[in-house]
Amino acid sequence: MKDPASTGEIVATVLARDLVDGDMVNIGANLAVARAGALLAHLTHGPNMTVVMGMSKAALLNEPELPEFELLTDHRASRWAEAYYRHDEHLANIKFRRDSVFFAGAMQVDPFGNSNLIGIGSDYGRLKVRGPGAIGTCNGTALYGRFYIVLNAHSTNTLVEKCDFISAVGFGRGEQTREALKLPGPGPKLCVTPLCVMDFEPSSKRMRLVSVHPGYTVQDVIARTGFELIIPDHVPQTALPGDRELAVLRQRIDVRGNLRKVMLRPAR
Repeated sequence: MKDPASTGEIVATVLARDLVDGDMVNIGANLAVARAGALLAHLTHGPNMTVVMGMSKAALLNEPELPEFELLTDHRASRWAEAYYRHDEHLANIKFRRDSVFFAGAMQVDPFGNSNLIGIGSDYGRLKVRGPGAIGTCNGTALYGRFYIVLNAHSTNTLVEKCDFISAVGFGRGEQTREALKLPGPGPKLCVTPLCVMDFEPSSKRMRLVSVHPGYTVQDVIARTGFELIIPDHVPQTALPGDRELAVLRQRIDVRGNLRKVMLRPAR
């Protein structure tokens, strides 16, 4: 492709490559990068994925273009519907599926993947910034087989030692906490930001650096993170999208170029 991959396209590709054929993926309405990643996986290597858009099972493989819609219940998603899920039935279905996938955004994330969409400030009655609330993240991160944290910003204000509030539990304060709280899901698999990809070290459950996006260094990530990351001896560069992946993103999934407008690279 003529134009180099944007940060949004790189992150969408990271998510797509971690999804596997047969996954059941629920695509929210307002996470543009996660939506693109799920659709990219479905159209490139996951023909048997169950893709849920607007509470309907979508038939997308032969669609030449997949325009975005604004609301989870937007009726326009029904153009692709093979089946419709009632909300309570859908939650009951995903609870026992190890291959179900969820994406969560956040205003704050701590070292153990706990996240906050409530607001910023110590006093709930007088928040400095009010968030959208827990919305679907509380049950989604508990019931789905696995989930991914996708952030549009990477700073010491976003990746913090302690969240002001917790609207979705990652690993609590470390090992075994999810089991103690009787949360059935395994916790977050990756946290992906405009700077890097991170996972969670199996023993401590603390966030660990996996790769750094082109144009940044490990030191850039450390300087913009508000807690101590686990840093392996070797941290590679995040792999760029291939020509086919970029073609599918730009010609079928993101024709308007929204992925080149979100996750803008922070000033160095």
